[in-house]
Amino acid sequence: MTTDSSASSLIIGGAASSPRTPLPTLPPLALYIHIPWCVRKCPYCDFNSHTASPVLPEQEYVDALLADLDQDLHAVYGRELTSIFFGGGTPSLFSAEALGRLLKGVEQRVRFAADIEITLEANPGTFEQEKFVAYRKLGINRLSIGIQSFQQEKLEALGRIHNGDEAVRAAGMARQAGFDNFNLDLMHGLPDQSLDDALSDLRQAIALKPTHISWYQLTLEPNTVFWNQPPVLPEDDTLWDIQEAGQALLAEHGYAQYEVSAYAQAGRPARHNLNYWSFGDFIGIGAGAHGKLSHPDGRIVRTWKTRLPKDYLNPAKSFQAGEKSLSNDEMPFEFLMNALRLTAGVESRLYPERTGLSLETLAEGRREAEQSGLLQVEPSRLAATERGQLFLNDLLQQFLN
Repeated sequence: MTTDSSASSLIIGGAASSPRTPLPTLPPLALYIHIPWCVRKCPYCDFNSHTASPVLPEQEYVDALLADLDQDLHAVYGRELTSIFFGGGTPSLFSAEALGRLLKGVEQRVRFAADIEITLEANPGTFEQEKFVAYRKLGINRLSIGIQSFQQEKLEALGRIHNGDEAVRAAGMARQAGFDNFNLDLMHGLPDQSLDDALSDLRQAIALKPTHISWYQLTLEPNTVFWNQPPVLPEDDTLWDIQEAGQALLAEHGYAQYEVSAYAQAGRPARHNLNYWSFGDFIGIGAGAHGKLSHPDGRIVRTWKTRLPKDYLNPAKSFQAGEKSLSNDEMPFEFLMNALRLTAGVESRLYPERTGLSLETLAEGRREAEQSGLLQVEPSRLAATERGQLFLNDLLQQFLN
């Protein structure tokens, strides 16, 4: 763990020429709440999720979440929450009563912004009309529904518990429950998927008229079933055709791409994720949750919580598993690995405002990235070129010390 003194020290590397200064204003603050249980673990999933027992420890877990939050309050005193995101796992396995008690407890501890965005991840196999009406009455105003595909053979290959008809009904039930803002999560590059298969899924999603679509390629991640038993995936030429045709189809229907895998109707990007990508602050509570908090003196601290639910619920164990103060030479990469995922990038002034470092600390990497055609030559913005979006890892390498 780095010490607090690293915040003001000069470090040999790209950021050595500029000490960190106190932040002029603190960035927006969000809250991420991790609920780690699923009906069944999907073979491609590398998230911290665990198969649920017949009876979930809702009461105990909500108590633990609030106690976890209490330990972070000293770092956010006087600030307000602009967004809350329930992720997982499958948060919609929890009852409205449990989530209501949790939200009430959070609001008693941290002030909510008047227009706060509160998102809940849900899977079609967990949709119950009465439950989702109750969620909406709690103040949850956005859903993210994990569809992945509408085609039965693809859903079976992905280990999903729902079918295509349930996926279609879930979107209708969300709207009937009062959710006028919801995301559909869809994957492409699935086992044996053709271009027509992928576009069929995308057309079905568009027909359901969500305000937001997350559309991303299946990747094989370590520590998953698919990593150890890889399925047959489409060839690179097919993947490229799917990407190009899918982006054109989304744009044709008014879904503007604003991040590598995020497409939204006008005025409907995910505010929680925008805050994350623009190096905003977020508290992370729950098993395995991560957080990032800025301090007025210039320190920026990342935290992570105890990963296994049984350990997180054990009163003898600490909620927090670790923390790290970001050093000056880590800051360019930490900031840009998020900001450059945005298709429009961010205004250059955001870098000193959010890091306390001068733009000069980016100068060398910026020059090399511009010369290689990966970064736009635009002094007032930090934004990848189209080529830079395709080769984001290569672009970010220019800012590693």
